[in-house]
Amino acid sequence: MSSPLSRRAFGGAAAGAAAVAAVGAAAPAHAVPAPAAGPAAAPTAERPFRAAHPRRHSRRPNILFILGDDLGWADLSSYGAPHIRTPHLDRLARDGVRFTDAYSGSATCSPTRFSLYTGRYPGRTKGGLAEPIADKSAGLEPTHPTLASLLRDSGYATALIGKWHCGYLPDYSPTKSGWDEFFGNFGGALEYYSKLGLGGEYDLYEGDAEYKDLRYYTRILTERASEYVSRDHEKPWLLNLNFTTPHWPWIADGDEEASAEIVRRIKAGDRSALWHQDGGSVEKYKEMVEDLDRSVGQVLKALKRSGQEQDTLVFFASDNGGERFSYNWPLAGNKGSLQEGGIRVPSVLRWPARIDGGQVSDLPVFTPDWTATLLDVAGARPHPAYPLDGTSLAGHLLRGEDVPERDLFWRVRGERALRRGDWKYYRGKNGRDQLFHLSEDTREQADRAPFEQARLAELRAAWERIDAGLLRY
Repeated sequence: MSSPLSRRAFGGAAAGAAAVAAVGAAAPAHAVPAPAAGPAAAPTAERPFRAAHPRRHSRRPNILFILGDDLGWADLSSYGAPHIRTPHLDRLARDGVRFTDAYSGSATCSPTRFSLYTGRYPGRTKGGLAEPIADKSAGLEPTHPTLASLLRDSGYATALIGKWHCGYLPDYSPTKSGWDEFFGNFGGALEYYSKLGLGGEYDLYEGDAEYKDLRYYTRILTERASEYVSRDHEKPWLLNLNFTTPHWPWIADGDEEASAEIVRRIKAGDRSALWHQDGGSVEKYKEMVEDLDRSVGQVLKALKRSGQEQDTLVFFASDNGGERFSYNWPLAGNKGSLQEGGIRVPSVLRWPARIDGGQVSDLPVFTPDWTATLLDVAGARPHPAYPLDGTSLAGHLLRGEDVPERDLFWRVRGERALRRGDWKYYRGKNGRDQLFHLSEDTREQADRAPFEQARLAELRAAWERIDAGLLRY
């Protein structure tokens, strides 16, 4: 299958105007901006993904899994943003594989994190039913195996730096769910300087103890992550690096006056202050995304200096689709919706020892697939009592094996969606079943349901079979 988005030209001052080159006698390549910033940066050709030949071998990789927060599908210049420059993430894409049809496990923060940590649909666990978690009533049960606990049991060191958002102390914590180390925040959002959360609570912790640092949060996380990857590790490691950028409030590094005003409102009891509905702009959002890009670049530079770059699998994605100021074109919908703009996310994978760079893939994949893949390449087995809902892509990525056609499933309150091949079944809050052929209609505007009744019924039945095995809301 092939998506028109994976054939378009990305980046440059005039979006869509980059040249497309041929790679030998293969299919057309795809243009992606070179890492140098500035409108004069020349495009670099991408080629359709192919596993490296001859087959290469390496030790079990370190895993650096980086999440942006509410970053839209096209918010990177390598995905088409005409006004945001992301040279470091573009370089990561140039050196690895860029996925055009990659999805989050859900449409909001904590359910996607549940799907990543468990490798299962959010609806299989009570905590995953919260969309997102907003209080202490739910979380990721410490008894449930996780990506971290399974890797730790197979000999990995594990750490989580940044946003957890899978439950609050005293019952829930990364250190109760398989991570050896935790430094970050428990809630869904915090003010970047004061570290105050939605209820006015202080929310920066090392382990399960408060940690005082009133510097800009993204700087702190970048510093901590750089230190972690620079260590002289005795065994392979997993680092989940979860930035809060560019999640609201819309405060960039140096915006101390705006920070002080939000803090004043929080302390006055305004529980909506962090939502920052009266603040932000496209320019401020651009500033935050570009800061995220620089921060990722600093961590990758530290990784390179450590001598571990070749044997480290780096993955970058967003936890869900974009929010108010995101550039999602041509997708419809945004965060909270199961339309493409709410769940399709930028996703880049780099593993120099095993996977060639300069590649692009339009294979439909979603968050639980990455859990299965990481366990596979690390030689860790899923727990037999908690079967994964994702499919390992290791055979495809490393040996060129075909990925069998399967269904990608999503469920949120009031919406349902299922993708099979190029076809997507969708029911929004109006209760009407719709069917879209995504390779021809990525914007989900041409409803094919009236003309494809048998296909619609088949996909609807597939969705309902999966849903029947999940917890009820």
